Amino acid sequence: MNSYLGLIIIAVVGGVAVALQGQFMGLIDKGIGTRESVFITYASGGVLAGLVMLASRGGNLRSWQEVPWFAFSAGMLGLVIVTTISYTVPRLGLSKAFTIIVASQFITAALLDHFGVLGAVMRPLDLSRLLGFGVLILGVWLIMR
Repeated sequence: MNSYLGLIIIAVVGGVAVALQGQFMGLIDKGIGTRESVFITYASGGVLAGLVMLASRGGNLRSWQEVPWFAFSAGMLGLVIVTTISYTVPRLGLSKAFTIIVASQFITAALLDHFGVLGAVMRPLDLSRLLGFGVLILGVWLIMR
């Protein structure tokens, strides 16, 4: 298997995991609440990440000073993501919630790429990508109807 195909497979696994996580978090949200759902999600993920890091002899935390300061907001942004998923999935449904979330991700990612901000490699928007975003927005509208 070439590395590009491997990356595609990993991305597909991640996409499936996000959809399953959203469904499970929605069930927890409906059962015990949004804050509790977010806590359970973060706590269990944090414990697992810590165990994996310990198993790999502590990871590479010594180089933390080489990371741009703004990158450390990733955990807080993750909290926003997890809370958003937990709250919107039981209220909008999995398809509608994720359609809006994913479309927003694509548009934000394209803007970061286009302007090359926050450490992104500059990849200018072209007509093909702009048309793709138009189709994406049409898809969101159709799914939300």
